[in-house]
Amino acid sequence: MPALIDLRRRIKSVKNTQQITQAMKTVATAKFKKAQKSVMEGRPYWHNYPELIKEMSGWVSRQSHPLLEKREEKNILCIVIVSDKGLCGAFNSNLLEEARRQLEEKAKYSSIRLVLIGKKAVQFFKRSEFPVEHAYQDYMHEFHDEDLEKLTQHLMRLYTLHHTDAVYVAYNEFKSIIAPKITFSRLLPLEPPWNSEEEEAEKKMPIVEKGMPDMEPGSSPLLDALLPVYVEDQIFHYFYESVAAEHAARMMAMDNATRNAEDLISDLTLELNKIRQASITTELLEIQSAVEALD
Repeated sequence: MPALIDLRRRIKSVKNTQQITQAMKTVATAKFKKAQKSVMEGRPYWHNYPELIKEMSGWVSRQSHPLLEKREEKNILCIVIVSDKGLCGAFNSNLLEEARRQLEEKAKYSSIRLVLIGKKAVQFFKRSEFPVEHAYQDYMHEFHDEDLEKLTQHLMRLYTLHHTDAVYVAYNEFKSIIAPKITFSRLLPLEPPWNSEEEEAEKKMPIVEKGMPDMEPGSSPLLDALLPVYVEDQIFHYFYESVAAEHAARMMAMDNATRNAEDLISDLTLELNKIRQASITTELLEIQSAVEALD
């Protein structure tokens, strides 16, 4: 049986750990509420803007803008967004495993390059066969909008110059506090709401029969102005959704850790009391035996 002093030390250690997890839960809760507010305020714009752009891109041909040009996916660039820190349950591991599975499937017919956001992604893909083009780590809390804008400009430059044929993003989308939604979506090229047969039929129709609006100054200047904004907004969307999901996962993980510490303290205290009671009983029996021996 363990000594009483060992149990007391262990109970004290667990109580200190419980205080730390409680404090981390409080901090994560405050950060989560702030991130959740930003996500909820931006979602109507983030979710409706792609539909508008898709509808507009359906009025023109794919050759009207470089970002609409669809090519065979020989070179793929994938952005993986996770966190720099752990202590957030399976937030990072689930996404990274799903991203690796998707990339291994696409690697059968394409060349894959990675842009990693978050220290955990850098550590995970350090020994993988996929080359890393850019890695952002150790300063996720200092990752500003200017950094996202630079990343967006870099992605559009690569796609426009035919250095990549498609851009995919793997991230955790905040759905609820219980669990995030692992998302692997294509950012570029934009997919208009048509298929190949409809596209060919559209080209043969007169403009007046296509239901197209009369654009002024024209479709090309309009797409030149709106498509870069669309790509930038979607990068913002992916990043801030991931941040909100991370804080929610860490809040839940620290809450579970605090509850587990409370249960462990109760079990250790019960074991301590049993040992003390057994020790007291043994001493009483020894005293009683000594008294009877003297009589």
